[in-house]
Amino acid sequence: MSETPVDPGMLTFYKALSAQSPPESAQWPLPRQRKAWDDVCRQFRAPRPERLIVEDLDANGVPVRVFRPPGNDPKPGVIYGHGGGWVVGSPETHDDMCAEIADQADVVVVLMDYRLAPEHPYPAQLEDSLAVLEWMRSSGRAMGIDPTHIIGAGDSAGGQMTVGLALALREKGLPQLRGMMLIYPVLGADTETSSYLRNANAPCLTRDEMIFYLDAFLGPRGGAPWHDPKAVPNIATDLSGLPPASITVAAHDPLCDDGLIFHEKMKAAGIPVALRREPALAHSYMRARHVSAPAMAGFKAIVEATRSLAHEGRLPG
Repeated sequence: MSETPVDPGMLTFYKALSAQSPPESAQWPLPRQRKAWDDVCRQFRAPRPERLIVEDLDANGVPVRVFRPPGNDPKPGVIYGHGGGWVVGSPETHDDMCAEIADQADVVVVLMDYRLAPEHPYPAQLEDSLAVLEWMRSSGRAMGIDPTHIIGAGDSAGGQMTVGLALALREKGLPQLRGMMLIYPVLGADTETSSYLRNANAPCLTRDEMIFYLDAFLGPRGGAPWHDPKAVPNIATDLSGLPPASITVAAHDPLCDDGLIFHEKMKAAGIPVALRREPALAHSYMRARHVSAPAMAGFKAIVEATRSLAHEGRLPG
């Protein structure tokens, strides 16, 4: 673990949450896993800011939930991939976090209800991301989105989806994202890193859970997706052409080193990148922001980075 203990407020919150959706739920039948996670997240969901306009729409065949602050002028857009190991999660699990990001960063957040693994392994999630981004660029003005100011963002599995999308855009010669907000992202498939071993039984996410999610997402070990940088960004040897990125990692998280490795790769490629390391927090700390002061500070840093990347195309500071 980190030298700094897990913040007590966060730990208390997650003990209450995991009482209803425990780590062993990864072994439950998939419908039960997904319903339990949706239900428990809904129970702990904070109220949306009242001024937001929220709509469930179809974006080129992909269901999305759009969070839009009021105002007539187009605002920057955020294509958001939710966490959940590509296996669980939905607009219900990330509603309040995306609502507060939209409200506080003054952006239009498009939260994707992308296809889930293992029924739909990689590249289904990348295909859905490309479809939603094309919709945002071609039809987004009707939602108040400035199509020239779109960043990618996501937590955990959504971090992988964000980088995978940027790599796919580069590969296809399409206009690049304006920036990337990577929130305790899963970017590698090496479960023997120091942080995986140190935090094997950490709160919020265990090493065994993450191994289950990787296998569900990437399919049989050694298959093509395991060697595709769009699926496993940390194996990429060329990051040129990627947009600026802000990365936040938590010390008590098996995925901590994934973000650190990607940060170093971005620096080596000469791409603007910022790293924030949370010494007292664990995976999924955004969910504890209203009961944990360090989690709220981390969340506000995410909001500020999102605002700066989306509105100005640069990192804050």
